Amino acid sequence: MLLTLAGTPAHADLKLCNRMSYVVEAAIGIDDKASTASRGWFRIDPAQCRVVVQGTLSADRILLHARALGVYGASPVPQNGSDRLCIAQENFVIAAARQCRSGQTAAPFTEIKPSTGEDGNLVAYLAEDSEYDDEQAKLAGIQRLLVIAGYDAAPIDGVDGPKTQAALAAFLKSRGLAADIVQAPNFFDAMIKAVEAPSTSGLTWCNDTPHKIMAAVGSDDGKLVTSRGWYRVDPGKCLHPDVTGQPKQIYSFAEAVDADNRAVRIKDKPLNWGGGVMLCTRDSKFEITDHSDCAARGFNRTGFSSVDLSGGGKTLRFAVP
Repeated sequence: MLLTLAGTPAHADLKLCNRMSYVVEAAIGIDDKASTASRGWFRIDPAQCRVVVQGTLSADRILLHARALGVYGASPVPQNGSDRLCIAQENFVIAAARQCRSGQTAAPFTEIKPSTGEDGNLVAYLAEDSEYDDEQAKLAGIQRLLVIAGYDAAPIDGVDGPKTQAALAAFLKSRGLAADIVQAPNFFDAMIKAVEAPSTSGLTWCNDTPHKIMAAVGSDDGKLVTSRGWYRVDPGKCLHPDVTGQPKQIYSFAEAVDADNRAVRIKDKPLNWGGGVMLCTRDSKFEITDHSDCAARGFNRTGFSSVDLSGGGKTLRFAVP
């Protein structure tokens, strides 16, 4: 994630503009000599701008943390800021953001120096290495969601063409969505809801618990077994892990966690869903292809369950027993 840096002290509305191919949720930090506060979440679609601070703002520094929605899988937005401020899983305002309390976690924030826009307000752009403009960011965002839903819209490049249009038309038809919804303000919201619904192809996880679930997938292509995680599945949501190619076998593991990312326990047992296929994982984001002697290489040995996709698709629903 790159940020447009320029700037003057903030004395006007501050808005964030998203030129990434992901729907993101942003949190800001306001740092001055007396204290540091944080606030989130501000959802911003590709090619959309959103005001995050209104009116005159007195601050020594403005900081930003952004995350992509869980539908995209394992933390696609890089976080490399040097400041660590407190955030919460749901919408929050934290007055003393350097001292986290229960339900809050420290996250990396990056200092931004917004430029002055044509309307006199301050603006900062969230961008990828591809340096999309607004039109390209929207199209790349559509392509990315189509690929997650199992439609062939690759490569994700923000370039329109018959392949992308055919995939989009097929997706809209299969979900009962009108073609003109692409121009509607709520288009990405409608598309994400459709992508998160259970699918008739591939693997779908659905979270029927009140807890956040972190899930991992394994795929066997006949030569290598690859485990990949973690995918966040929010309560009441479904998610399709990004399994490419034609794997011979799929494996799944999922675990419920609390607001502090600790395993939820019921009757002193962790609330998880797995099986007897032992694959390597680790606590942070991972992709592992060698599953021999996990512990000696600093990994965890985790029991995955085999998923039967012989019917074309499988939905695993996670519920509290």
